[in-house]
Amino acid sequence: MEEQPITPHAGPAFDAEGNLTYVGDDGRRYIVAAMPDADAQQVDLLMERLRSGNALFSRLELMAREWLHQVSGADLDRRAALALLLTTLETALEDGEELEP
Repeated sequence: MEEQPITPHAGPAFDAEGNLTYVGDDGRRYIVAAMPDADAQQVDLLMERLRSGNALFSRLELMAREWLHQVSGADLDRRAALALLLTTLETALEDGEELEP
């Protein structure tokens, strides 16, 4: 059975251990990243940045789903297409120019 990616059900939040987490549409909590040492003001700023990116993330997710639908098929299953997309994006973003915040 092909494993499907988990869609976040709610925005990210910090757990008691300081990890950045989200609840998936399957009801489970997922750890995104361990939070570096930060004070409350830095945490608030980070959370505001994450919230401000929600609409853009939704657009990226829709575009990624459309891309997967278009390129997946008999010769490239969805899981392989997803791996290709993520690897290509990672490479492009590592090598690309930085945008000014």
